[in-house]
Amino acid sequence: MHRRPLLILLLCGLLTGCASGSASTTPPPTGPPTFANGSFHSDAVNGTLHYEVALPPGYASGAKRYPVVYFLHGLPANDQSYNHIGGYAQSLAATNHPAILVGAQGARAGDTDPEWHDWGPGRDWETATESELVSTIDHHYRTIPRRSARAIVGVSAGGYGATLIAIHNPETYQVIESWSGYFILTDPDGNPAKLDSAEEEAYADAHTHVPHLKADFAPYGKTFFGFYTGTKDPYPGFVDDNKRFADELTAAGIPHVFQLYEGAHNQDFWNEHQDDWLGGAVDRLDKPQ
Repeated sequence: MHRRPLLILLLCGLLTGCASGSASTTPPPTGPPTFANGSFHSDAVNGTLHYEVALPPGYASGAKRYPVVYFLHGLPANDQSYNHIGGYAQSLAATNHPAILVGAQGARAGDTDPEWHDWGPGRDWETATESELVSTIDHHYRTIPRRSARAIVGVSAGGYGATLIAIHNPETYQVIESWSGYFILTDPDGNPAKLDSAEEEAYADAHTHVPHLKADFAPYGKTFFGFYTGTKDPYPGFVDDNKRFADELTAAGIPHVFQLYEGAHNQDFWNEHQDDWLGGAVDRLDKPQ
């Protein structure tokens, strides 16, 4: 997919129509990203939530607005697990994918496995992530504040959270990626979790939403689903759950990308694929402007 720019450059050297006064494209600034931490009061979880933000090279010296990738960590976790997006931000910078990367907090002391789910007053993690965090980032940073410039990506439980949050809020994110994730609510051991009613369980189950996804997303334009898992993932049923979700999306006529890679369920595995999957997410978003 990188051949077209090269052909254009070659033609410019051969044809008189590519005069020196014609418009030229300026490559994005290079260098390391810039990191910062922030916090906000969350009514949804009745407390303070934190985030880490990585700003792309050139952010401080320019005036451009950027697409945003929201990154959800795995669970169970502690209240500092959001603060580890450095490698992912370096990947975006090194592959020339200028975007703001946000590490979201999805756990706290005494609440280490909330699954990015809305459990009720004071524990509504989905609302905190989709509504309050997005509003905070759009207010404090030069984002492109629209759906076509937002991606939500997660690893493991974060992949579940990214999928469910985006499905429940089709107006917010254009790109959805799950890395070694799953599509049903689970307990800390990776087994299906039980809720108070069948309706609640259905709402927390991505599979039950598939028949309605095309209609739900239609008013908002294109949506990209991408997900992968490892062949040696040790958690019960994760590989089968990913295959099932892919089959359901195919049957429903919903475009998506599913990959089954050789590997397990760890940081080395996600690092191996981060350049392709983060870059692919940003490629499907609006460009800096």
